[in-house]
Order: sequence, then structure tokens, then C-alpha cells
Amino acid sequence: MNPDSLKYLQDILDSILRIEYHVKDLQSFTDYTNNLTVIDAVERRLAIIGEALWKASKADEQIKVTDQKKIIALRHILIHDYDLVDDASIWRVIQNNLNTLKDEINGYITTN
Repeated sequence: MNPDSLKYLQDILDSILRIEYHVKDLQSFTDYTNNLTVIDAVERRLAIIGEALWKASKADEQIKVTDQKKIIALRHILIHDYDLVDDASIWRVIQNNLNTLKDEINGYITTN
């Protein structure tokens, strides 16, 4: 794997860890929606994840993760179509998808 790809994968992992940190004390979706600072931080980190994944997959076509196109598309929505962002959808991503992505990215990082 080339150094650029590895850097982008590390950026993804760092963003996931920051999201986990931001939401660690939240017990519910209501807690999430009541904390605008957390919402802003999480959305920023999800945008970074989408951009870094796009760049990593361009630099190394062997990089493939679950829901890759959806992750990259979410970045587009967060940046360009921000008015379409739905807090419930973001919360579901945090609860249901980040661990899988984290495991897959860790797999790429640890094998290189």
C-alpha cells in the first residue's frame, strides 16, 4: 500500500475515534439532538471520513469497505446538500455502521 493511502486510512480511523469520543456520554438520540456541538463535530468527522475514503480508494483500488459508495455520498450531502442532513440518519450511522468501518480500516492499517 502506498504511503498516501495509509495516511488517508489513518485519517478515517482518527475521525472514527473522535466521533466515539464525542458521543461516549450520550445515552439516546434525544441526547444527540440536544447537543449542537456534538452534531457539528460528528458531521465534520463524517465528511472527513468520506473524503479520505474517496482519496484512499483512488490512490489504491484494492481498498474496498462495506457501503463505500454510501460513505462517500454522505460526505457529498454533508458538504453540498447540508439541508438534506437528517439527524436520525446520522445517529443510525453512528450506532450501526462505524464499528464495521473501524474494523475494516484497522484491518488495512495493521496488514501494512
